[in-house]
Amino acid sequence: MEGTSKEKLASVSNLVTVFENSRAPGAAPRAHALEAEHQLPGRRPPSPAGPWEAPSVDEAPGPGPRTVSRRYLSSLKNKLSSGTWRKSCQPRTCPGAGTQEPEKRVIQELLETERAYVARLHLLDQVFFQELLGEARRSKAFPEDVVRLIFSNISSIYQFHSQFFLPELQRRLDDWTATPRLGDVIQKLAPFLKMYSEYVKNFERAAELLATWTEKSPPFQEVLARIQSSEASGSLTLQHHMLEPVQRIPRYELLLKEYVQKLPDQAPDRADAQKALDMIFSAAQHSNAAITEMERLQDLWEVYQRLGLEDDIVDPSNTLVREGPVFKISFRRRDPVERYLFLFNNMLLYCVPRVIQVGAHFQVRTRIDVAGMKVRELADVEFPHSFLVSGKQRTLELQARSQEEMISWMQACQTAIDQIEKRNETFKAAAQGLEGDAQGQELQSEELGLRAPQWIRDKMVTMCMRCQEPFNALTRRRHHCRACGYVVCARCSDYRAELKYDDNRPNRVCVDCYTFLTGNVLRDDKEDKRRGILEKGSAVGSEQNLVCSFLQLSGDKWGKSSSRGWCVIPRDDPLVLYVYAAPQDMRAHTSIPLLGYQVTTGPQGDPRVFQLQQSGQLYTFKAETQELRGRWVRAVERAASGRSPGEPRDGDLSD
Repeated sequence: MEGTSKEKLASVSNLVTVFENSRAPGAAPRAHALEAEHQLPGRRPPSPAGPWEAPSVDEAPGPGPRTVSRRYLSSLKNKLSSGTWRKSCQPRTCPGAGTQEPEKRVIQELLETERAYVARLHLLDQVFFQELLGEARRSKAFPEDVVRLIFSNISSIYQFHSQFFLPELQRRLDDWTATPRLGDVIQKLAPFLKMYSEYVKNFERAAELLATWTEKSPPFQEVLARIQSSEASGSLTLQHHMLEPVQRIPRYELLLKEYVQKLPDQAPDRADAQKALDMIFSAAQHSNAAITEMERLQDLWEVYQRLGLEDDIVDPSNTLVREGPVFKISFRRRDPVERYLFLFNNMLLYCVPRVIQVGAHFQVRTRIDVAGMKVRELADVEFPHSFLVSGKQRTLELQARSQEEMISWMQACQTAIDQIEKRNETFKAAAQGLEGDAQGQELQSEELGLRAPQWIRDKMVTMCMRCQEPFNALTRRRHHCRACGYVVCARCSDYRAELKYDDNRPNRVCVDCYTFLTGNVLRDDKEDKRRGILEKGSAVGSEQNLVCSFLQLSGDKWGKSSSRGWCVIPRDDPLVLYVYAAPQDMRAHTSIPLLGYQVTTGPQGDPRVFQLQQSGQLYTFKAETQELRGRWVRAVERAASGRSPGEPRDGDLSD
């Protein structure tokens, strides 16, 4: 028994030597001699190395390990997907092809390459793997787990080919005269080739670990150098030997396709062989999917490194959808600030670049779950290409660099939202129920506290949006209600309520939201005042107004220095012009009944200026464009003549 085992190991060792000498530089004469010595009758020489063979060795390799780049793996995946490499040689162009039993010669080539491949697997599993594992156990210089990670499931692959695949091929070729078939053998064993996916998926990480520990651990390097310098290794590095399993399945498909082409049309094995070819192709696609998954994980890991590897973010099941810079529209600052977004399939990360980019390049400010998120375009004249992202954790007003970039971001967000909704019917039903109200700025009452509101920008109001008292820098400062986003004074926001979107923590809210969220009715100590003529809330949208925009106010009627006002002619009061200090103010500082006024051109000669004049009263306005001035003049002339907007409407006059 012991003699048989030694004989078997000697045979495998000889196969390793034959295979490796044929690949070693300067060893061509010996390789041909050994090949001639072991060649079977009628066997043709092996085909020249194709695009799937290991890289040719034109010069002696250096002492250090050669690295395999991701570009090589991407090329590998593209070749698998395109199928361009599958151009097998035709019988008339195959070197040394005879006219008798051409399909048998393909089987002989398959068997020959399988023997050489098993010898390579023996070298990987029984020599490299076992030697490194033994050194790790003896010296404790490097972890055993590192060795197992480098070689992945190479032991299972070696056992499958040495104990099943190669013996089956050998038996079938020995019995070829009685059973000239190959398709049934491949069909029986092809499903097991999917085990290669695990090896291919782990290949790049294995190459990185190999390079790291070769440089880090002298005992590790010594074991590699000793084996790589041996005759069995053929002066090739471990990393080049590890490429062989990655390239093997495409080689099977190439040979099997040639076998099918050379079979006669009425051959009994044609149907089985074609089915076996399809199964091999499926296994190759499985490896292709593994390479794609490996690239996805690698890209994801690089993103996580740029984000600082925070525990609540790192998740290998995530998929990066889009990333890029945007501008954040601030509710306090005049100019937007540059920020960076990472959109995954389940979350949106709002980040700021780090000043010192050592390690992490970005700091995560906010994480917004895609589940329950909404996105829509903002009609903002001051900030073009702007859009709103509203989530449970926070609502962001963002500005893109162009209209195309804004549309691309909105489509990416909406696609991620739709995919989440498909997986969760509850969110889908909720989104459909609120779809009709998604265009409004204000949160619906049933959403208060459930999702972060859109904050009204400070410069959009000059007075408290609850009590209508004007703000000032000392006694009445601006505050934001965390439930509805209104800008209110300290007196109207001196309340705390728990908000679900902020993990039920108490937050500053306005008096109206406090009453709704807590159910506590506050006693109104103020006298019931009759609503003044100026206490009419401004509306920004064109649906509520006949015309609205900013106008420059000049002349004695507006004071010595010209100012800018938000001017509105509302649909529900079409004969009055209201002038506000800001678009979101709840009370106008001037109202002008337009009935009887005359519209004239300004004395300055500026085509953007128009005046309203009546019995000593003179108001001068200046629009931003001539087209906007024309809309204002038409609206004021209609109101001055006492005509209300009828059906059909005269068109949209708002800016």
